[in-house]
Order: sequence, then structure tokens, then C-alpha cells
Amino acid sequence: MKSLLREAIETIVLALLIFIALQFSVQNYRVEGSSMAPTLQQDQHVLVNKVVYFHIDPQIVSKSVPFFTVSRTEQLFPFHPPRRGDIVVFDFERCHPSRSCVKRIIAVPGDMVQIEDGRVYVNGSLLEEPFIKEGGNSSMAPLRVPQDAYFVMGDNRRASNDSRYWGLLPMNSIVGKAWIAYWPFTQWHFLQVLHK
Repeated sequence: MKSLLREAIETIVLALLIFIALQFSVQNYRVEGSSMAPTLQQDQHVLVNKVVYFHIDPQIVSKSVPFFTVSRTEQLFPFHPPRRGDIVVFDFERCHPSRSCVKRIIAVPGDMVQIEDGRVYVNGSLLEEPFIKEGGNSSMAPLRVPQDAYFVMGDNRRASNDSRYWGLLPMNSIVGKAWIAYWPFTQWHFLQVLHK
């Protein structure tokens, strides 16, 4: 009887640990709006990897750990930082005050981004964007992306409220990387990412 009770408790504890690990590492997200069309459609569901952009602030570690000093100021990423072409889900009031948003990273820290008649240039080179239908006709003066910020845009440029209008996305607002569109099941696919 004791071994049966012990086995039941171990199973419950293991199930709780798996549940907690999943809560911290993966999140589902329902697309609202058409700003990422044709890549993502209204009411499509995606899985978001919340672990991939995990980062450590060396300044906080330096202040928290006695006798440990760090001269680096940039974030440390055990996996990798957000990269150009990644589709990210984020919570940022300037994008929407009460819900998460999803956009594609166009420029990363240190990049120079410019838009001329809808054509996007990063570091002086025209950005290849096979995932968009129409680029629109917006223009924007050259902008250097600072440390810990990202320039994001929707794939549907004519219907996207993005960095062109509200500015740069802070790193700490990013929830994670959109990874798989899984619902409706007939439209499931891995999300296209272009890294240049």
C-alpha cells in the first residue's frame, strides 16, 4: 500500500514539474488582425518558444553576487539573441495597450535601417523579403538601432502598426519567438525565418 501511495505522489510531482517547465518554455498565441498576412492569418494559433531568448544581465549579476564584477554591459544569451528575420511575440503598450503583438524583426542592435518608397534597407543593402506581397510606399530616414532594442515590422506593410509608427521594440518586451503555426490544423507550418 505504501509503495502505491508513493508511486502516486511521485507521478503527481512529476506531472507538476512537467507542467511548470512547459509554462515557462512554451506559450500559445492567437493572431489578432492581419498585420502578419500572408505569413500568419487572423485567428491562427502559433506556439511561442519563450526560452530561446533567455538572457542574463551582467550588471544585475555583478550587483547580486558578492566579489563578482563584470565590465560587459550587453546582455548574455545562452542560446542566441533575437535575429533579423525572427517572428516575435511581444507585450508593448505602444503596439497595443491590452494584448500581445506579433511582428518580424527587421533590424537588430547596431544595424542601420532605412525605408525608401516601401523598400527596406538594412546596413545599406536592400532587404530580401519574399514573404511580403506588397511593401507599401512608406519612407523613413536612416535610423541606427541601439543596444537592447529591435526594429520590427508586420509582413502586411499596408496594415501593420509597427516600429515605423511607434519606434523601437525594447528587448525586455519580447515574450518569445513564434515557431509553429498549428491551428487551424489544415494550415499548420513552421514559420519562415530568414537570417542574413
